[in-house]
Amino acid sequence: MHADVIIEIPFHDVDTMNVVWHGHYLKYFEIARCKLLDQFHYNYMQMKESGYAWPVIESHVRYAYGIEFEQKIRVRAILKEWENRLKIDYLIFDAESGKRLTKGYTTQVAVDIEAREMCFQSPQVLFDRLNAWSEFQPKRNA
Repeated sequence: MHADVIIEIPFHDVDTMNVVWHGHYLKYFEIARCKLLDQFHYNYMQMKESGYAWPVIESHVRYAYGIEFEQKIRVRAILKEWENRLKIDYLIFDAESGKRLTKGYTTQVAVDIEAREMCFQSPQVLFDRLNAWSEFQPKRNA
């Protein structure tokens, strides 16, 4: 399961060298992640309504090539793990050439909002949402 978004780099995201500041890559990941979560109707508002928060506990970015002002990029978010945590991989490509520019991942865990405790397994509501999504064929992670 994956989702793609196209982003045109705004001026306020670049530094004096006309290259995207490294911290903005996580913002681009977030935009693609929200589109991915929307596909199975479990974005942040639905998470909250179900009684769970899903904070990012780990992130990694590998910067291969710089991204510049007005460049159009395609950001792909790929759901890799979901049984005990959400692990989402990201690829950023130049939208015109298809050249891969960046890759990374984030890891999120479920936290019971009322108890304020981390869950050691993803809550059933996540599996229910994934199973309800008609194109998704669930498989357990090792």
